[in-house]
Amino acid sequence: MNSFLLRLLVIFAVGAESWVAARAQQTVPTPEKTQPPMRVSIKAGKLLDVRTGQSAPNVFVVVEGDRILSVGRSAPIGVPVIDLSGQTVLPGLIDVHAHVLGNLKDESPTAYLRMSEPQATLWGVRNLQIWLAHGFTGLRDACESALAYGQLALRDSIRLGLIRGPRMVSSGNCISVTGGHGDDDVLAPDQSIPRRPNLADSVDQISMAVRRDIKYGADWIKLMATGGVADPTSDYRVQELSEEQMARAVEVAHRAGKHVMAHAEGTEGIKAAVRAGVDSIEHGTMLDDEGAELMAQHGTWLVPTLYAFQHFVEKGASLGADPKSVEKGNAILPLQKAAFERALKNHLKIAYGVDEDPEFVSKEFGALVRGGLSPLGTIQAATINAAELIGMSKDVGTIEAGKFADIVAVSADPLADISVMERVAFVMKGGEVIKNEVARPR
Repeated sequence: MNSFLLRLLVIFAVGAESWVAARAQQTVPTPEKTQPPMRVSIKAGKLLDVRTGQSAPNVFVVVEGDRILSVGRSAPIGVPVIDLSGQTVLPGLIDVHAHVLGNLKDESPTAYLRMSEPQATLWGVRNLQIWLAHGFTGLRDACESALAYGQLALRDSIRLGLIRGPRMVSSGNCISVTGGHGDDDVLAPDQSIPRRPNLADSVDQISMAVRRDIKYGADWIKLMATGGVADPTSDYRVQELSEEQMARAVEVAHRAGKHVMAHAEGTEGIKAAVRAGVDSIEHGTMLDDEGAELMAQHGTWLVPTLYAFQHFVEKGASLGADPKSVEKGNAILPLQKAAFERALKNHLKIAYGVDEDPEFVSKEFGALVRGGLSPLGTIQAATINAAELIGMSKDVGTIEAGKFADIVAVSADPLADISVMERVAFVMKGGEVIKNEVARPR
């Protein structure tokens, strides 16, 4: 190659390199200036300390972004103020026994079989808005029949900001024995649906059902320790899953860092679930003295869902419930009061769960008070206790600097009149105002 051609190649290479570098500078985006988080101050007429029951007047809760920046006697200059000076302000509420999918007003035995899972999940989006409007900024889904785990998709979509909803943790499917409270096949034997993976009739099958839930992202495992009321086939008095099965479920779940709740109405099933090591008992409607003492010894939580049983009897078959279910509801309801009194006598840890259409989510406050729990204890069940049960105490459950700005307000003192919890006037979740029937920022 002659020297002239070599010089041309060098010039071309240098020019090409310069062009690429210049082009790269033009195409690399300039970093945008990050805007500081928005601030707003909430002026609380009374701020309820849910730990002590003490109310402090004229408190300013300063919110920055999605967190509480400070709680004090004054607001920073120039920060917009939401005037709740005529309200009692308390932390966002948490329902730890929710079923979010589907039309929750349809209580017929075949409801899940007559609705596609996509449609049930869309109903779930709508249902979550109702929980929020009632001041419930957090919830635990207590199992669904959906094989595609629509409740987990909703949980994840909320976290990603795709939809608006409460902070969620969730169980997977309802793990049951064949024919138990959780077997959705209520059809005739010659019309039956394919066997579903939530059914487990042996210890090994329990391991498979639990591992499937964990595989697809469940935070909690839900076991059907006894029969129930809402289905037309099971007997609520009878233990269904064996103690060995439940112990295996707890072993597998806890090893994976997950938790276990157990639907348990009948006396022996409650005690077997507690001995097996479950983290919470749901309902506990036939709890006896031995069972209450056992729960106290193990530190097992109780989610009593009092209103759900009361309302089920009140509704009867009006929403499609099977007559056999209505009969069971009428039979078990008289046992509820004594069981709850045993729970209170033994100082069991109680968390708030409604197990109902979210339209009625606030009715459990009154039911718990009528059952003998103090108004403060009832509010604690829906705030600090619920947050502890679902493992979110560091972020929610109280109004403190550093926690999520999940805040609600009611028009009067709920410790004097618990019914005001049914009429939440202001809801903020993570610094976003969801509902404000009181005031606007000024």
